[in-house]
Amino acid sequence: MAESVELPSRLGILPFKNKVLLPGAIIRIRCTSPSSVKLVEQELWQREEKGLIGILPVRDAAEAAAVGPMLSQGIGSDSGEKSSRVQVGTSDSQRVDGKNQQDIHWHSRGVAARALHLSRGVEKPSGRVTYVVVLEGLCRFSVQELNTRGTYYTARISPLEITKSEMEQVEQDPEFITLSRQFKATATELISVLEQKQKTGGRTKVLLETVPVHKLADIFVASFEISFEEQLSMLDSVDLKVRLSKATELVDRHLQSIHVAEKITQKVEGQLSKSQKEFLLRQQMRAIKEELGDNDDDEDDVAALERKMQSAGMPSNIWKHAQRELRRLKKMQPQQPGYNSSRVYLELLAELPWQKATEEFELDLKAAKERLDSDHYGLVKVKQRIIEYLAVRKLKPDARGPVLCFVGPPGVGKTSLASSIAASLGRKFIRISLGGVKDEADIRGHRRTYIGSMPGRLIDGLKRVAVCNPVMLLDEIDKTGSDVRGDPASALLEVLDPEQNKTFNDHYLNVPFDLSKVIFVATANRMQPIPPPLLDRMEVIELPGYTPEEKLKIAMHHLIPRVLDQHGLSTEYLQIPEAMVKLVIQGYTREAGVRNLERNLAALARAAAVRVAEQEPAVSVSKDVHSLGSPIVESRLADGGEVEMEVIPIGATNHEISSTFKISSPLIVDEDMLEKVLGPPRFDDKEAAERVATPGVSVGLVWTSVGGEVQFVEATAMAGKGELHLTGQLGDVIKESAQIALTWVRARATDLRLTVSEETNLLDGRDIHIHFPAGAVPKDGPSAGVTLVTALVSLFSQKRVRADTAMTGEMTLRGLVLPVGGIKDKVLAAHRCGIKRVILPERNLKDLIEVPSAVLAGLEIILAKRMEDVLEQAFEGGCPWRQHSKL
Repeated sequence: MAESVELPSRLGILPFKNKVLLPGAIIRIRCTSPSSVKLVEQELWQREEKGLIGILPVRDAAEAAAVGPMLSQGIGSDSGEKSSRVQVGTSDSQRVDGKNQQDIHWHSRGVAARALHLSRGVEKPSGRVTYVVVLEGLCRFSVQELNTRGTYYTARISPLEITKSEMEQVEQDPEFITLSRQFKATATELISVLEQKQKTGGRTKVLLETVPVHKLADIFVASFEISFEEQLSMLDSVDLKVRLSKATELVDRHLQSIHVAEKITQKVEGQLSKSQKEFLLRQQMRAIKEELGDNDDDEDDVAALERKMQSAGMPSNIWKHAQRELRRLKKMQPQQPGYNSSRVYLELLAELPWQKATEEFELDLKAAKERLDSDHYGLVKVKQRIIEYLAVRKLKPDARGPVLCFVGPPGVGKTSLASSIAASLGRKFIRISLGGVKDEADIRGHRRTYIGSMPGRLIDGLKRVAVCNPVMLLDEIDKTGSDVRGDPASALLEVLDPEQNKTFNDHYLNVPFDLSKVIFVATANRMQPIPPPLLDRMEVIELPGYTPEEKLKIAMHHLIPRVLDQHGLSTEYLQIPEAMVKLVIQGYTREAGVRNLERNLAALARAAAVRVAEQEPAVSVSKDVHSLGSPIVESRLADGGEVEMEVIPIGATNHEISSTFKISSPLIVDEDMLEKVLGPPRFDDKEAAERVATPGVSVGLVWTSVGGEVQFVEATAMAGKGELHLTGQLGDVIKESAQIALTWVRARATDLRLTVSEETNLLDGRDIHIHFPAGAVPKDGPSAGVTLVTALVSLFSQKRVRADTAMTGEMTLRGLVLPVGGIKDKVLAAHRCGIKRVILPERNLKDLIEVPSAVLAGLEIILAKRMEDVLEQAFEGGCPWRQHSKL
């Protein structure tokens, strides 16, 4: 027990909000605020065992009641104190622990305390100093005046404890003697009960025999959980008889509560099953922790979940549903089968961003345009549409904009465009991959009745991104499938409809969730697999691919720096001239995007990395290690003290290891290195001339999911019965086109001078075989009619088709040339393959506006209305009907 001490005239004051420290009690506190840290450093840390501080109870103004006197305004200050004094109880503007002074009421009496143990720590990563202090209450004092010293408070005090002579007089008072006996009897009974329940009490019995009774009153009351008002009343009880009377009442009340609890326990103990006992013990443990205030260290999970749900901002109807689920969870025991599923469900409800949204900054269209230009080269039409979209968002932030769907071959920048939209809007970005999704539950979630059920990808994505208004990319929307588990594309109809997604109902959530604030962006390689109702909800923006000139710019400004960085190189080690990049584009890649181009550049970087890594490295190590010292605090507690240890990492500047490779000169890529690393060129401009060197071969243009391509059509005749053979893994549409082409040629054989008279059968004694090379690639579509006719006319007339000419278009049975799609992709493919002349349907003239002017400048575009116009331009010297057939 603390011995009597002599108090100084002035003490540093540590405020205790809604708590009281009584003499003889021991508490452990953690000081983190600047004022409390400064107080501990000045009054305790530097003075060691001589340090004393005052613990003064405070309360909020809203909770203040007429209990005990409040401090009046200070009337002076000692030397060394700052003149800015605290006027307690008035509307002073100074702040205490982050609150206005007018919101804080200081109690007029406190307790002097000394430190039994001090430990110092450093928080990560802020570096803020904190202290953990174990304090023992010594004696009461009265505050005469409260002032500030720097950032903390000091007070002029007067002690309230009675002197030794006064104590001797009080001990002779009969009333005091009676109260002492009554208190000791009650305390002894309480100790006996606790000893039976907890098998402890030896130390407490020693206290009854050795400690004065008036100090025992404070020690016993401090060990109970009583209200703040009762604690203040005990603190204000300077008179010993009043103090004993109140302490006896509180001890007796605690004793009675123990007796009542024992009676209830005895009544139901024989009826409790094992699970009920566990439930009761958990409830008792929860109540004990709440009473002891240990929730911060070992917080009850369900209570924490409830608080988290309250702060989630759920709508009222969903909050009612969540409350019902929470009440059901509280009645369940953790061992029951449905406990974990209910808990996971409630955690999802608490973590979903019902109201939390990203605050959009003021849209700067100029900055957005610069960002798009820096991230993507070319794509003028696409970037202009995005700027229009952002402009509408700026004028009307809550506008229900269309769902943009970027359609184009791989590697043209569809996904990165969606990321740029999110960056321009200042919103978070989340990508949902739909490739290969065949289960409707991936969109809508599973019913909670199933084992292993989980929410859909949309709800899970919103949970991960933690805001309700992200930019959500639905990637590869054309690659969803359907089977017995449902159709994901149909489930997306509700998601992408702004009139319906306000109340999107996930099967797992089973409550509506508002998706109207989400900006959806979709990507696809082809439009054909997307169901028409889903396609109707999106605005399609086509990205056809890049020209060789655009690829060159992209490689020089984007791909080469990225490849060098990924391989740990720089221009000091590897240089790829522009002429070599052109050779890579022309001889090794014929794709619409730039992924294969980047792979080839990466192969060159790897070859350079091998050369650099084989050089002799020169490693330099610089040491600058500073010794770190930390104060050693010895424990003063009899049972051992807690010591908080902070590991302070040594900064990067203390250990710097740099490794450099010496290389005489940078490696400059040339043609020899290209062929050595990448192999011989895969493509050249002579392919078309070689393929059409014999009659019966024509050059067509087709569209595929990876962009436009050049397709050769070969036809040959052989002895037979007039049959038509088709090979090349063809679809039904292209087979019909071949049949129509052969019929038209046979019908116009005389006009084309392929037969002498109309009675002559063009197929008499021969079969026709038409082949589309690259037989492993499926081919179908209505755009090969004119190519098939040209190949057949070339076969029958034995005239070669021009090698520099490619064509596309469908034809009717009467020879009318019909328009087709994918004109831009097909023209770009012809340009990549070195074709100089392109024959297009006349009604496709309007589509040429999408073709870059640089490409059109290098091509001769020929428009055809009828099949005769195509044949006139496809052969050298005009159509074969101008010459006699050799047949």
